[in-house]
Amino acid sequence: MAHEIQAAVLGATGYSGFELTRILFRHPRLKPPLLLRRESDHGCVQLEDVYPQLAGQGSFPLEPFSWPKLQSAGVQVLFLATPHELSRELAPEALRRGLRVVDLSGAWRLKNVANRAVYGFRDADAQTAAHWDAQAVYGSPELHRAAIAAAQLVANPGCYATSIILALAPLAQAGWIDREHGVIADAKSGVSGAGKAPTSKTHFCEVADNLSAYSLLNHRHTGEILEQLGLEAAQVVFAPHLLPIPRGILSTLYVRLAQARTAEQVAALYRKFYCGSAWVRVFGTRVPQIQYSLHTNYCDLGFALAADGRRLVIVSCLDNLLKGAAGQAVQNLNVMCGWNEREGLQ
Repeated sequence: MAHEIQAAVLGATGYSGFELTRILFRHPRLKPPLLLRRESDHGCVQLEDVYPQLAGQGSFPLEPFSWPKLQSAGVQVLFLATPHELSRELAPEALRRGLRVVDLSGAWRLKNVANRAVYGFRDADAQTAAHWDAQAVYGSPELHRAAIAAAQLVANPGCYATSIILALAPLAQAGWIDREHGVIADAKSGVSGAGKAPTSKTHFCEVADNLSAYSLLNHRHTGEILEQLGLEAAQVVFAPHLLPIPRGILSTLYVRLAQARTAEQVAALYRKFYCGSAWVRVFGTRVPQIQYSLHTNYCDLGFALAADGRRLVIVSCLDNLLKGAAGQAVQNLNVMCGWNEREGLQ
């Protein structure tokens, strides 16, 4: 299979950036990606300086980021695994230069100004930023496949948001949710979801043998959930928790249905909605676990329906660094290029 695309990654030293780099190097349709470093990478010139497990597997140089470097290398797709503010700054220039961009940060995910305010962006060119806010496509292939295929800028979804949106989208689009009763999203993530930079809350002594809630009712991913599901803020309670494990997300969604359904009807709705979606596995009335989806690009969905046919509990599991970040970014690349969504991810 001929190599067709030259990609570049800025931010390969982070957890998601490293997973992305690992996938891109083995992708059968790509040339080896150009790895670019930021000033904050503190002089690292090889990726194995950060990830010693790469030693003996070839050279993984981190080139200083520059636009001429991208042009001379013939880069066509730029992956930004960078902080939100930096992605917000770099993406418009990349797009002006004709590159297609897949951004793993939250810089371009939100359409609603009030939702986006949580990031506090200060755009140097507000008009250009507003243009790309409108043009950016939310990178959930299961929901926006056709738009992603034609997009110049794809905003890769957040990890929590992916697990919750995929769990609720079939119900929301079918009008099955009793919105007056609202939805409770109880989600738990491994520590890698907090990023590679250590904080006082992610030290081993704080996380091990512990389970903690954080950012209750004001997590940054809440806006994505509302916008993608067409729900109002008063209709969703999102409670994220930190698990004492390296990676993985389990989200438990509590929903009251607008009218009574059978388990067979619920399962049929999910299977029809995700028919043709290679990376969503519908377990039906079997409940998934984090260990089933670890180190894969799958989102696993299962449910339990109460005897009254109206109280529904959905369990959604995924790997936050893959389907919740790097794997979904490559899935988006495959859609943008018209390739099979499984390319490079199996």
